Amino acid sequence: MTQPWPPKAAQPPEQSTVPPPELSNLIDMTPEEVSLSSSPEKPADAEDQPTPTLLEQMGGVSGLVYSSVPVLVFVGVYLPSHSLSVAIWSSVASAVAILIWRIVRKEPVQPAISGIFGVAIAAFIAYRTGSARGYFLFGIWTSLAYGGAFAVSIVVRWPLAGVVWSALNGTGMGWRADKLGRRYYDLATVVWVLVFGARFVVQHWLYATNQVGWLAFARIAMGWPLTAVAALVTVWAVRKADLRQKALAETATEEPAVSSDSAVPEA
Repeated sequence: MTQPWPPKAAQPPEQSTVPPPELSNLIDMTPEEVSLSSSPEKPADAEDQPTPTLLEQMGGVSGLVYSSVPVLVFVGVYLPSHSLSVAIWSSVASAVAILIWRIVRKEPVQPAISGIFGVAIAAFIAYRTGSARGYFLFGIWTSLAYGGAFAVSIVVRWPLAGVVWSALNGTGMGWRADKLGRRYYDLATVVWVLVFGARFVVQHWLYATNQVGWLAFARIAMGWPLTAVAALVTVWAVRKADLRQKALAETATEEPAVSSDSAVPEA
């Protein structure tokens, strides 16, 4: 049997018009679903961790209580014994014991280390002056220095309440561009100035009259209780300033959209 000439070309195999399962799934999905399915999943560890509060950054309630222990030990040993050296070493030993206790309990040790540093300076001044009231001299002048720094920061329009908070939490200094937002931090900074100023005035008078027992009482009573009040005012100022920043950001994003919608098209 003769073959037809010219011979017929071989027909290519028929291709299926049905897309693969993966492609068909993508076809049925919306663009938003496609972008979500293609983006890598974030691990659980990558989620934003809650920002520690100001109290947590200061060591929590236990950190505030522990800060009063060396002062109580110093006065509790000195008043009945009138031995300055024994009172000094007892105060230093209590500060070291607090550090060891926090390490054993796996608590933050930074407040305890700062406490040891402060107790060491106070003990050194008391030793050099040969007077028990010298133990409180460092804290008295520190209050004056802090109060002056906070007051100056208001004058130069860098209120330290906002600067310190922004530095601790990494939120930036965008609030300084807003006059109202800066006033909130000015108010919080004024409260800190009053706290430091009151500490200096009261404790310096007790130092001048050599009232060691009342010095210890004023140190504790005007310590963390007043700090808690100033911290509450600072938290209030932070919330008000944050709300202000969010409102300004929303207004800035809405203005371009309004201007583009109201533009008259060219003829």
